[in-house]
Amino acid sequence: MMSEFLPTNALSESRKTLDRLREVMRSRIKGKEDVIDQALICLAAGGHILIEDLPGVGKTTLAYCLAKAMRTDFKRIQFTSDLLPTDVTGVSIYDERDREFHFKQGPIFSNIVLADEINRATPKTQSSLLEVMDHGKVSIDGGTYEVGSPFMVIATQNPVDYEGTFPLPESQMDRFLMRLQMGYPDPEHELAILAEESQSYDELEIEDAVEPAAIEAMQKAVSKVYLEQSILEYLLRLITATRTESEFKAGVSVRGGIALKTAAQARALCMGRDFVIPEDVMQVAVPVMGHRLNLRRPSSDALEERRMVEGILTRLLNAIPQPK
Repeated sequence: MMSEFLPTNALSESRKTLDRLREVMRSRIKGKEDVIDQALICLAAGGHILIEDLPGVGKTTLAYCLAKAMRTDFKRIQFTSDLLPTDVTGVSIYDERDREFHFKQGPIFSNIVLADEINRATPKTQSSLLEVMDHGKVSIDGGTYEVGSPFMVIATQNPVDYEGTFPLPESQMDRFLMRLQMGYPDPEHELAILAEESQSYDELEIEDAVEPAAIEAMQKAVSKVYLEQSILEYLLRLITATRTESEFKAGVSVRGGIALKTAAQARALCMGRDFVIPEDVMQVAVPVMGHRLNLRRPSSDALEERRMVEGILTRLLNAIPQPK
């Protein structure tokens, strides 16, 4: 049971921040309210997002709009097979004038980082993100450097074509709070997109953006969102069910359980509440747990395996009684 309560003014300010972010993003991203809401939940929880989808459905625009709506820095890293860890984190360069090494920051030093096609880089380069995604800092040549705050990695990968790719290991997948799918817009919204003047994502102009300090205050507020004992027990039943399910190779880790709790708190805050209800848990359970689970008998089709995992999770959610 949580011991501290969220002050009323903190709840009010967080709602204003989230409403402004939602308004800005919906003005630029058509017909994807559910994806926007999930991205905001992830932001409020201080987590990272993995988007598995086809090219050209708005993944970069989502990341850019989120960064611009927050008046923060945005950097895009195109992951390729020849990308080195230092191309991501940075490198120490020797300066002959003062005969010292100076650290040159890599593109990971930003607030919103789009790691495009992350599974096209080698495992060594992928692993360079582990520390920074966990702790918001980079350790190089005996020195430790803090990245931007707030900080979020939005990574993309194509689940259909795995030729020339290196699937993310389980330890890397576990660092992402959520896995999302953009999908195609419905015909009505796609028609509106086609009718608009064509713009690249970096030509978008967004006014009255939210200050980074407001984002940090919102993220601190999430930990104060109240969880009743029955909700915590409900969370544990869900987590335990994944560990006893015979079709899964292994269940959700302790880190995954904490991620589920935090995401439920963030979802409650995004809905304007200072307490978690069972619906919050159910709405975030699949995006939070789906990518942390693998089938005991894996499928050769990545999309089919994801559907099967999510189907089993949905069955478990429907079978476990909710607290009254």
